[in-house]
Amino acid sequence: MGWNLDVVRLAFGDALRDRWLLMIDDDSAIAGGGEPTEPAKPRSPYGERPVARARRTKAQDLLERLFAEGRVRITDPDEDEVAEWRRVVNYAKRHGLEPVGKRIEKVPYSGPGLELFLAEGLHPNARSQGPKAAGGLVAVPVRLGHLHPVVAALRNDESRLLMPSALRRRSLLLLQGLAAEAVRRGYEVRKAGSSFHPREGGVDVSVEEALGVVLGEIEARAVADARRRQDEQQARAAREVRRQAAMDVAREQAAREQLAQVLHEEAGRWHGTAVLSAYCMALERRIDELDGVADEPTLDSARRWLHWARGYVSSIDPLSRLPKMPDTRGPTPEELKRHESGRWK
Repeated sequence: MGWNLDVVRLAFGDALRDRWLLMIDDDSAIAGGGEPTEPAKPRSPYGERPVARARRTKAQDLLERLFAEGRVRITDPDEDEVAEWRRVVNYAKRHGLEPVGKRIEKVPYSGPGLELFLAEGLHPNARSQGPKAAGGLVAVPVRLGHLHPVVAALRNDESRLLMPSALRRRSLLLLQGLAAEAVRRGYEVRKAGSSFHPREGGVDVSVEEALGVVLGEIEARAVADARRRQDEQQARAAREVRRQAAMDVAREQAAREQLAQVLHEEAGRWHGTAVLSAYCMALERRIDELDGVADEPTLDSARRWLHWARGYVSSIDPLSRLPKMPDTRGPTPEELKRHESGRWK
């Protein structure tokens, strides 16, 4: 959160005309000497409008996620998403959706992202600047008399605060109430800077005493940052434990795969020698059957072939000697990736 200015600004002007029309009742307009030119069109309450209903739904969904997950992180949002999340949080605060004794905090996360979480207690600003039990309301005068010099200058400048006379009078009364209360509290009221439109008007209130609130906010955010770093460190340690366990399982699976491959190869060779041995036995039976029938040179040649075949089969028979446990090599990165995928995240 950035703190760049020590000035609080209140402005009235053409751009706010519709907003103030909704806030001024009939008695205020008549007291100011003006009457509306036509009856105001009834508008549905704010809470029943589509935008408000959608924002309330988002705020309730956010709180459910905060209760379930503890922290909600929005990574790589664009400016519109950041603005919408801030509006959702503000809606929850304004409409009392935060749980008792807690508040929704938002802090930067990974560059442009946001991290939302439920913090204990009220916000420092709410504790120090909220309305007091006695004397917390700002009184708005009913007459434009004894004006602060800045407000008097606005009243006398007909090029400023261009709006219907009743609304102009009401705006000046509100500005006077603000200026008087600010002076009472020891603040300085100055002519507004040049950022207003020429037809608008306002005042600047210097609030140096807000530094205490700023420092309190900095301390609260420092605690939140430290807690977040601790949570992240614990999460990294837990992920490392899960990763090591997954690596151990992956190594076992890779070794098992290697042994299975050796077994299949050995079984394949044994099957080949079994076929050759069966052939030799069949050849021997045939020689015995033709003994005394076939001529001797033919039988002799067949016996020599049988002798050689049996020697060859014996030389390649994997079970002619007891096999030993095969050695396994270390798994390759590809094997580890294949066996550990999705096990530890």
